Amino acid sequence: MNRTTLSLIAVATALAAVTGFAAVSAPDPVDSTATAKTPARLPVERSSLLCPAPSTSELAETVYTSFTPAGTTGAGTGGAAELAPSAAPLTDTDPADDEKKTDEDKAKDDKAKEPATDGADGADAKVKPFLALKEPGKPVSGTKKGADAPALVGAATGPLAPGWTAQQTTTVTAGDSRGLLGMTCTAPGTDFWFPGASTDKSRQDYVHLTNPDDTAAVADIALFGKEGTLKSDTGEGIPVPARSSVPVLLSTLTGEAEPNVTVHVSTRTGRVGAVVNATEEKTGGDWLAASADAAPRAVLPGIPGDATSVRLVVFAPGEDDAELKVQLAGKSGTIVPSSAAEPLNVKSGMTASLDLGDVTKGEAGAVRIGPAEGGRETPVVAALRVVRGKGTDQEVAFIPATGPVTERATVADNRAKGSTLTLTAPDKSAKVKVTASAGSGGGEQVVKTYTVKGGTTLAVTPPVPAGLKGSYALTVEPESGGPVHAARALAVTQDGVPMFTVQTLPDDRGMVSVPATKEDLSVLK
Repeated sequence: MNRTTLSLIAVATALAAVTGFAAVSAPDPVDSTATAKTPARLPVERSSLLCPAPSTSELAETVYTSFTPAGTTGAGTGGAAELAPSAAPLTDTDPADDEKKTDEDKAKDDKAKEPATDGADGADAKVKPFLALKEPGKPVSGTKKGADAPALVGAATGPLAPGWTAQQTTTVTAGDSRGLLGMTCTAPGTDFWFPGASTDKSRQDYVHLTNPDDTAAVADIALFGKEGTLKSDTGEGIPVPARSSVPVLLSTLTGEAEPNVTVHVSTRTGRVGAVVNATEEKTGGDWLAASADAAPRAVLPGIPGDATSVRLVVFAPGEDDAELKVQLAGKSGTIVPSSAAEPLNVKSGMTASLDLGDVTKGEAGAVRIGPAEGGRETPVVAALRVVRGKGTDQEVAFIPATGPVTERATVADNRAKGSTLTLTAPDKSAKVKVTASAGSGGGEQVVKTYTVKGGTTLAVTPPVPAGLKGSYALTVEPESGGPVHAARALAVTQDGVPMFTVQTLPDDRGMVSVPATKEDLSVLK
């Protein structure tokens, strides 16, 4: 057999081998044309939360509560959920102060900014946790007194990640910031809108920027008043050092004093948690959380029935103006208040406000906004400023627009007395399951179901766990019907002042869609 014949045999053998491999490995022709499968719904494996420094008052007492709902299928075992102080201390200093410091003072400052190494906070840096959650279904809480409580940074993993939430509730008994200041600790992000802030002389509003990561972030803060952008030379390129929290006083960013301002926080690099701390001279203070994403329609739930003043603040971030119909969803149905008889005109890039007075008339409710008849679908962001009490015994709180609870939402730090849950079904009637968890110090969970009629708001005293000790969490889960928007109000009377705070309950996004995948060698062609 000559060399040519051997070569031909070798080539034929190689081709047969390649052809055989392709036949075995090629995708089934049926699979290649099959309809794509519905993505699986799986629990998240990691959640991050940021809590800003609660107060600068020596009279402040802050309660932190951490909780993860039980019963998430497929969440696995183990995991951790920890909140720990940010590595760098909260700073709000004038650069001129640094020039007055001695070398010893500067060395102490540098030492304070170094991360500790005696624990883990779940946020990739080693610091000792302040609050550690060990199991789903039972909250843990801790208390910090005085003005030195730092910002907290944390994360949850494994079965403690889906739906993890933390509440920060501060009581200040005297001073300009007196009141009950509550907020749900926020997830880090890159874009936030805060309608309802102010640069007025009667207000002191700080934007707290908290960086959870090991690299620095750079943020921009833009302010918009009734005539558009407020001039600012210092709102751009604000550095937020790694694992630190920076408060920025809004009135230092502009010389223009306006009672109703929309704040836009965005990041150039990195990510931050952002929230506004608002303090008024005569009505105390509270936290203003970010509005839900801009949309043509919005629901702002949780207005107490005894509210003496309600102000709606709206901003249109796009290029189009908005003509909005303003309604109140109350106990009996949805109405157009006399104070909102005319559509609210919101110019593009400008902040508009509408005083609704004591719009609830003794019944808890929610404000609904949407396009006026014949108006275009223009996305807006919105928030409410709400006041309870009269004269010198007044207290203020803020309610941002919030999305519906699509699968589940939870709020922590509910108490045996003073908690009110409001459920608003803006369109169709809805059936909702509410679970009161075990208490932080003991007790057994209780489950109750409520039906909310379409176009109404149902305000209830939530169920209390059997044998409750400490505080507990409320979890809301729609079972049937239309969308439901929820909020929780916490009220405490102190020296005749009706202190209160309202937290909305957006969906916890504890479940995510994971597309189905399969092997496909055709991508190698």
